[in-house]
Parts: sequence; structure tokens; C-alpha cells
Amino acid sequence: MTPSPDPFASPVSSVPSVPPALSVSSALPASSVPSVRSVDAFDAFEAFAALHRAAGSPLLIPNAWDHASASALAAQGFPAIGTTSLGVAASAGVPDGTGATRAETLLLARRLGREPYLLSVDVEGGFGDDPGEVAELARELADAGAVGINLEDGRPDGTLAPAGVHTAKIAAVKSAVPELFVNARTDTYWLGVDRAAEETELRLHAYEQAGADGVFVPGLADTVAIAALVKRLEVPLNILYSPSGPTVSQLGDLGVRRVSLGSLLFRTALGAAVRAATDIRAGRSAADTTVGGSAADIPVGRSAADGGVPTYAWVRALSGRAAPGAPAAVPSAP
Repeated sequence: MTPSPDPFASPVSSVPSVPPALSVSSALPASSVPSVRSVDAFDAFEAFAALHRAAGSPLLIPNAWDHASASALAAQGFPAIGTTSLGVAASAGVPDGTGATRAETLLLARRLGREPYLLSVDVEGGFGDDPGEVAELARELADAGAVGINLEDGRPDGTLAPAGVHTAKIAAVKSAVPELFVNARTDTYWLGVDRAAEETELRLHAYEQAGADGVFVPGLADTVAIAALVKRLEVPLNILYSPSGPTVSQLGDLGVRRVSLGSLLFRTALGAAVRAATDIRAGRSAADTTVGGSAADIPVGRSAADGGVPTYAWVRALSGRAAPGAPAAVPSAP
């Protein structure tokens, strides 16, 4: 994603069947699903789109940066997982938002796309301005198992791509992979452009007309502006969660249908790792609330979700490739 000067801002083929805890039917109200079906029987692309139309709270998408983080989040019952371009870029040792991680992004999608959850991939601006090349990337991601992408109009130099350039990319992707959910992102607020509200509305209208299935406006946190924008849109609005902004429930009340966590989880994990190391160096006890007594179990009431540290065995089991005799399934959520 396009870099931001705000250190606290957090920008977000078929899929195998989802186990009961992560079934699509459990994530949707009864009226939204014809019957209790898994993703095998209920097309994965349609299932992902349906999550944006479900009654109740918005679709909350946590963003992962590797296989372990995605699997751990899915084990907590999140039906859809996104990727974070910052996490992917930082893990590769390159700056985020520079269009330098096409290969890494595709590799991660291939690792995650066959897992039992719905996958949406952050592709920055598509890693180029040629609509045909962006469409080809979309084909490869869909073949890898992704059901959606985030496609942004912010550029590495801190400017916005011309709206016509971005609409051409959106149209090319929808022509190449019609079923792929295109979440068209505008960085008007993220980059602090002049007359952001007007520019946002103009761009989102153009992106809708080009075929976008949803639109994403990171940096927009004002409740009045969000509510006004929702009324002018024909497709679901995605807002980036901010610790200082509205809660997920409040965003839902405003009409927001999707909330992304962006790079927040990656940065939180990085901070926790640094804090643990410096605590130990200073002679303080750190990481002593280990949870997960076995590779497939976390005691009820004390889990990774409670802030504890998972055991080696529990994390190892996330890969699904444990040694013979050891549980190979993703640990179930407590």
C-alpha cells in the first residue's frame, strides 16, 4: 500500500471446503444462505461477496503476512483473511507501496489460497500501470485460490494515479476474472489531498462504473463523512479500522459493510517481539504466559486470543505439516 506519514494508521479458482468452525453458513444469517453448506458446495467467490451483504456487523477482515499468522487468525473463526502489503514488503526487506513485491505477493497467495478460509490479497496498485499485466496478475491470484483483491490508486511518490488509469485496471481485471471481488481503493484521505471529499466521491463513482465490487477509503474516520458517503454508493464501503476511530459496531451502524485491520496486526506483533526481547535483556520476565498444552489444543479460557504466548507445538501445527504422529490440523479455536 501507499506509505503514510501516520505511524499509528493501519492501511488490508476454488477454495477447499471450510471446516465446521469456519463454515460460510456460520458467518451469514440464515436468510443469506440457501442451506447449510461449505465453500465446496457454495461457490467461494459468491460466498465472499455474500459476506459483504450479510445483515448485522460488517465483515471484519484481519490481515496476515505469512502462513502462520493467517492460520492462527482463521483458527479464531475469521471466515476471510486478507494480506497486508506492509507485512509482505517488510518481510522481504523492501519498502511498502513501491511495486516491488509482485513475486512475494503471488508466492504468499499460493501458500494461503488452498487453506480453509476465503482469501483477499492486497496487490498495492497492481504492480504496474498496464491493465493487461494487472489482469494477468489477477488471473494468477484467482488460480492460486484468492477470491478478492485490493487495488489502490495511490502511487509510491505520494500522488494519486489518474482516475482513468485506475478504472482501466479495474475493468481489465473484471473482464479477465469476472468472479474475483475487486475492492477498489482510493487514497484521497490517506494522502491528504485537497478537497478530499469531492475527489473521493468522483473517483469512487468512476470505479463503480468500471466494475468494482466494493470500494475502500483508508484514512476516512469522520462519522458524518462516512455516513454521507455510504448513501452515495452502490457497492459496499470498506473502512480501515483505527484505534482512535469508530468501533466496528459503530461503523456498521453508519452503513459500512467491511472493516480491514491493514498492517495493525503485523506492527503489533513486531512491537511485541521487540518488547519481549528488551524485557529479557533488562532482566524482566517476558513471554511467560505460555498457552497451548498440545499441538491441537489451547485450554478454554486461556488462549492466544487472550494475549498468551502459544506453545512451540501449537505454532508448529499451524503449518499442517507436523511430524508423523503429531496432529496436522490447524488448532481449533478455544
